[in-house]
Amino acid sequence: MAKIVGSITTSHVPAIGGAIAKKLQEDPYWKPFFDGFPPIREWLAKVKPDVAVIVYNDHGLNFFLDKQPTFAIGAAPEYRNADEGWGIPVVPSFAGDLDLSWHLINCLIADEFDIVTCQEMSVDHAFTLPMALLWPDQKWPVRTVPVCVNTVQFPLPTAQRCYKLGQSIGRAIQSFDRDSRVLIIGTGGLSHQLEGKRAGFINKQFDLQFMDSLISNPTWATQFSDLDLVEQAGTQGVELLNWLVARACLTGRASLKHSNFHIPISNTAAATMLIENHG
Repeated sequence: MAKIVGSITTSHVPAIGGAIAKKLQEDPYWKPFFDGFPPIREWLAKVKPDVAVIVYNDHGLNFFLDKQPTFAIGAAPEYRNADEGWGIPVVPSFAGDLDLSWHLINCLIADEFDIVTCQEMSVDHAFTLPMALLWPDQKWPVRTVPVCVNTVQFPLPTAQRCYKLGQSIGRAIQSFDRDSRVLIIGTGGLSHQLEGKRAGFINKQFDLQFMDSLISNPTWATQFSDLDLVEQAGTQGVELLNWLVARACLTGRASLKHSNFHIPISNTAAATMLIENHG
């Protein structure tokens, strides 16, 4: 049977890709952020996951404002990146896991989630940059299943609904009849706002409280409406819903193995967490 080994959550700011391309990992501006990843890579080398379920939000490469599904899952043999206009190098393609994708889709629909299934799917920086942070050689050792959550076009799925989605994904993975070690990756945020009177807004106190809650009280964020989350974390900070889905996937006792928080990276509170799943 499949086993969820843990969850890794991280920011996915496009500027991270530029820093990687320019080899700025030791630059004083970037070093505090990149220093958060060696312990995570050591853990990955130890647990050796063979599948990554990646919870992220699309920024227009695959979906746009005219067609924005609430939840979509990739069911393709391969996922390709393309030039998004940020000046980030295109990365090698990612192998899919068709069997696990369709198992998740069938289980989620049985749990009354209306899932858009994508048998062709492009993946943007929200998917590719976390992968490049975890495996810098870009020789991806895992098959992948993209889970795309709408954090762009209002109304958004509620935090409570996102938590239930994660729980359903976790149960589905547990019931998958294949000996697989599954890693859950949640990407985005944390607090930031790119437009309007609050452009540049960062809420460190809320971010740290949210990160702490993922261990001490994982349903804490479900009390907030989408507008509450905008007020607390900014219009783009609602990407923390991807973190919430990833945390809710964990089916056993969760323990914090590592975390890192740094501000700012391109007007964003940049953070990462490694949560191990026991049982």
